[in-house]
Amino acid sequence: METVLLVLVIYSFVVVGVRVLGKRTLGQLSPADLIVLVLIPEFFGETIGGDDFSITNALIAASTLLVIVLITDTLSYRFPKFGSVVAGDPVTVVSEGNLRTEKLHLERLAPDDIRDAMHRAGLEKLEQVKWAVLYPDGTVAIVPWDGPANSQATTHKHRL
Repeated sequence: METVLLVLVIYSFVVVGVRVLGKRTLGQLSPADLIVLVLIPEFFGETIGGDDFSITNALIAASTLLVIVLITDTLSYRFPKFGSVVAGDPVTVVSEGNLRTEKLHLERLAPDDIRDAMHRAGLEKLEQVKWAVLYPDGTVAIVPWDGPANSQATTHKHRL
């Protein structure tokens, strides 16, 4: 039972840590982020296993983690508010050609990242963007806007 509780605590800690890092980090892992993700199991491996290096304890720990992920996914599906807490919500970072700087600061996203996604969508000026949305997986959807008369827009989604 101790192994199950340790895995639950560690899983919760990692989920909170990833949420604090933000959407951009989820969309594009830097070398440092990758190292952290690789080292987390090493840091907690001894804690979970203790002096018991048996296959049984390893299977209990792995099974507990899989069950926690399954429960989290199920709760996120059934209760959208819970899903928002775990994964986050999409954030509109450009609205009618204007950068929403308060949202960019909150997400720690540079204006150059938005311009980069715009250019990949074939747009040159911010005024051509009706809106841009940063999704929890780190992708940015760009909806072009040629002006108020153009109601037909194509969405271009790009990973940061």
